[in-house]
Amino acid sequence: MPDRTLLADHTTLHLGGPARRFVVAGTEAELVDAVRRADEAGEPLLVLGGGSNLVVADAGFDGTVVQVATTGVVPDVEGDDASCGGVLVTVAAGESWDDLVATAVERGWVGIEALSGIPGSVGATPIQNVGAYGQEVAQTVASVRVWDRTERAVRTFANADCDFAYRHSRFKSDPGRHVVLSVTFQLAQGSLGAPVGYVELARTLGVEPGQRAPLVAVRDAVLGLRRGKGMVLDEADHDTWSAGSFFTNPVVAAEAVPDGAPAWPVDGGVKTSAAWLIERAGFAKGHARGAAAVSGKHTLALTNRGGATTEDLLALAREVRDGVEERFGIRLVNEPVLLGCVL
Repeated sequence: MPDRTLLADHTTLHLGGPARRFVVAGTEAELVDAVRRADEAGEPLLVLGGGSNLVVADAGFDGTVVQVATTGVVPDVEGDDASCGGVLVTVAAGESWDDLVATAVERGWVGIEALSGIPGSVGATPIQNVGAYGQEVAQTVASVRVWDRTERAVRTFANADCDFAYRHSRFKSDPGRHVVLSVTFQLAQGSLGAPVGYVELARTLGVEPGQRAPLVAVRDAVLGLRRGKGMVLDEADHDTWSAGSFFTNPVVAAEAVPDGAPAWPVDGGVKTSAAWLIERAGFAKGHARGAAAVSGKHTLALTNRGGATTEDLLALAREVRDGVEERFGIRLVNEPVLLGCVL
């Protein structure tokens, strides 16, 4: 008999049909065993973390879903007790990312405080090279330990071998091959956060870009900014029923940046603002298509207003993507992973 566990109950968009089989892996051994069994049986496999970066088809997933529920935050004892310098912290893939950030702020571990409020699990962060407010995990990841489904072995990749780039990694470029087991972070220690690299955050904190502020103040400021944009999950607020930023900020040639658009030089070109493009293409906050809508707080989030289907959401995403391309000649790329559906 099919499991019938609805994936809508396990994604932040509250969308997605049933899984044929649903397994909760509470230990690393259970995780590897569940993945190995599915591979040996030739079954389609989805490894599920917090479901925050995932769009699942209405038909669901005709295979095995393994939910990563492993736990553990283990600092290097010698480094953690040191009065200065850094600390290595190894974190199980199933740990909540924001809980880790809260722990880091509480214990004086510096380097991920601006990544507060991001939903999902620790294991998902290096895959996407999650980033916000001037920080990204590539700046603090020391190594990533994985189960390699091709080699059928545990492997560890140092930061330099992860091929990190903007919202990208070697794990994303070879989708499905590497199941993250744990991530080790190299964090500084102190009461002040890393130099603030994001103008909006610096303004909120009352400091100049490049200056530092107390860890607690940085976390509080980021959470406040994210809440104002509907980017902190609240089950009672449909404006937060999203996958976060639905489109990545595009990197284009300098001459392709529209007049007046924000622009940041990066390797390979110039990064511009997807939100700016979406708004100038005529898609205002709250623009709806059925029960799916652009967030009323931030144009980069597409939301389930309650009762939406995945097809409703994808239709809205196509409308926005095609409208931006028609207006500016820039094609936006989705940030969430699409499972069983295409944009």
